[in-house]
Amino acid sequence: MNFLHKYIPEPIIFSLGPIEIHWYGLLMVLGGLAGLFFVRKLFQLYRLKEKDLTDLVLVWVLFALIGARIYYVIYAWDYYRENLIDIIKVWEGGLAVHGVMLGVFGATYWFCRWRKINFWLMADIAAVGLAGAQIIGRWGNYFNQEIFGKPTDLSWGIPIEMKFRPSQFREQNYFHPTVLYESLLSAVNFIILWAAHQWRVKRNKYLPEGVIFAVYIFIYSVIRFGLEYYRVDYSPMVFGLRWAQLLSIWLAMAAIIFVMYLYKKKK
Repeated sequence: MNFLHKYIPEPIIFSLGPIEIHWYGLLMVLGGLAGLFFVRKLFQLYRLKEKDLTDLVLVWVLFALIGARIYYVIYAWDYYRENLIDIIKVWEGGLAVHGVMLGVFGATYWFCRWRKINFWLMADIAAVGLAGAQIIGRWGNYFNQEIFGKPTDLSWGIPIEMKFRPSQFREQNYFHPTVLYESLLSAVNFIILWAAHQWRVKRNKYLPEGVIFAVYIFIYSVIRFGLEYYRVDYSPMVFGLRWAQLLSIWLAMAAIIFVMYLYKKKK
């Protein structure tokens, strides 16, 4: 924690002539690989075809990137309509988690329809991959000095350079490390989801297909709703709530209703 309090992150790891290697991109890749590792383990647990995973990963990556970027551009359209060229600069940040979720959900649905695979089981598996990827991938925002929290005097507060601080916080030096909070809470989410899969298969306990995915949506929505109170980056406000908070309420309610539907359907 003391390291975070003293270290000022830089977005670029190193340069090779005109080519710059960014922490953001590297950590996104590492997060994706971590998520894929656990998805592969679940494919083995459920004895699913390895070929389906290979093909699905390509679809996931494409849809996740497109969904994440489109969502963020729409979210911050006031900026991008004046800076259209910046839409393609994904290495500078701007990949929304909610967009990733929508992209992966859509990709999974399309792929399962095409290959005639159980969609909700695949969604349950994808949820673990998403949670695992978030543990690592979120740290890309830390190195870009973005989505940090409000000023704090706590010993684990992180320093933010003046050029990245909102104007009202020019005099403050340390801010809540919301990336750290989200990473730790995502790890808790991941452990719960992973345990649910093991419980379902190894102990032969009944869990309707789709429940684990719904649990992921619910837990992440609760996490995101709470963390939004700390964040100081721009957000549209609706009924006094940040946009991500309002969306989190909708998603959490949808997850609860879906779980109730699945168990009622069983009866």
